Amino acid sequence: MTTSLTNQDALQLVVAVHRLIRSLRQSSSVRRLQPTQLLVLAELASKGPMRIGEIAVRALCSQPTATTVVTGLESGGLVRRESDPADGRATIVELTVLGRDTVLSLAHGEAELLSERLSRLSAEEREALRCATPLLRRLADPAPR
Repeated sequence: MTTSLTNQDALQLVVAVHRLIRSLRQSSSVRRLQPTQLLVLAELASKGPMRIGEIAVRALCSQPTATTVVTGLESGGLVRRESDPADGRATIVELTVLGRDTVLSLAHGEAELLSERLSRLSAEEREALRCATPLLRRLADPAPR
């Protein structure tokens, strides 16, 4: 049996994912961050220190936007800029302890809210979502495989 998805199906998935993320963030009582700020912190947490250009690529934004985001995060004490040991003219951005704690707090807070909502689903529905998680990660990667 072949199942094809239409553009309308894809649109409905995009809207549903956006609404889910938005509702989790609005319901969360932990520190609020803009989506790009959260993406930058999450990338730094998972990949380690990196230059602004790499941040822009990973956060799917322009380099000027990445610079603005990093400046805001830096003023909040969530990241710091250091000289790049490989090239003294360049800087790298790294998480501070507060930045790492913030990412973990946000992730745990949103995960707890989602867990509560998942408990309202049937066992079959929860299993379907668990199986969909790796697929959603693949879809989130802009690089074709």
